[in-house]
Amino acid sequence: MTQKMQAAVVENFGKPLAIREWDIPQPGPGQILIKTEACGVCHTDLHAANGDWPLKPALPFIPGHEGIGVVTALGKGVTAVKEGDRVGVPWLYSACGHCEYCLAAREPVCADAQFGGYTKNGGFAEFIIADPNYVAHIPSHLASRDAAPLICAGITSYKGIKETQAKPGDWIVISGVGGLGHLAVQYAKAMGLHVCAVDIDDSKLAHAKRLGADAVVNARAEDAIEAVKKATSGGAHGVLITAPSLAAFKQGVGMTRKWGTCVLVGLPPGEFPTPLFDVVANCITIRGSFVGNRLDMAEALAFAVDGKVKADIELQPLSAINKVFERLAHGDVPARVVLEFIDS
Repeated sequence: MTQKMQAAVVENFGKPLAIREWDIPQPGPGQILIKTEACGVCHTDLHAANGDWPLKPALPFIPGHEGIGVVTALGKGVTAVKEGDRVGVPWLYSACGHCEYCLAAREPVCADAQFGGYTKNGGFAEFIIADPNYVAHIPSHLASRDAAPLICAGITSYKGIKETQAKPGDWIVISGVGGLGHLAVQYAKAMGLHVCAVDIDDSKLAHAKRLGADAVVNARAEDAIEAVKKATSGGAHGVLITAPSLAAFKQGVGMTRKWGTCVLVGLPPGEFPTPLFDVVANCITIRGSFVGNRLDMAEALAFAVDGKVKADIELQPLSAINKVFERLAHGDVPARVVLEFIDS
């Protein structure tokens, strides 16, 4: 008889997830089976469950792309990991490995890339099938619950900072101090940057100060662009926009110093309002950043092992996923929720 597991399943877009029994999958050639210990909840999971994006997942599917667990079975030909290894199944589930983007370590934009919890079943389940060549290798001193947010929010924030090309001693703006932004503040400080945090919530800005931000700006209470220019003596060398807000995107360009780089990682609906004259006249670079490659993942996790970065987490059981999604939809999750799987 096929063994069963508990999983949170999207059966219809825009409807509550169904907590149901699901067959425990068996790894085929080149695959591994992971027993889930923890899985972070990302706003992308909510977009997936609602079918918000043009390329929609095939129904039914299991969301979750921050799953951490222990390898319990290997398919034929697997050598990259062994049973007992603790690994994570991130957003970048797999890629072709041989196109121009993969060869240049830009595999997140590979045309054949697969995505965890989206095109492949993810971590809102007690077991996950994964590609051993693309899993995150979790350092032994990093707890699964702490590692979970880092394999999406962490790597996304870290890679975005790298894409600004800001150097130690430069100013960087972190726009949005939520699930990604509170990690970005920590990464930026650990990388030797001066940080100006921008948000519309004073409590989040106070949190940014506690995490080491050198300056904070409330974009609701004052002219955010002028305040940033004053704090950074003319604008930031790099701006990282994590807030899913078109207003934040427009402000981000205005906060960028001449010859600076504004990096976009948030995904608000609508069209990006670009002030073309300012971009051209000030030689500003606007760049999108989409998670990161496998080396970025290892680097992002290393900061956490050294104690320089730690996600603020709230633990919940799998059974609470619909309440968590409702809170996410209303902006009522201050940092990251992690689903914890505890053996009965």
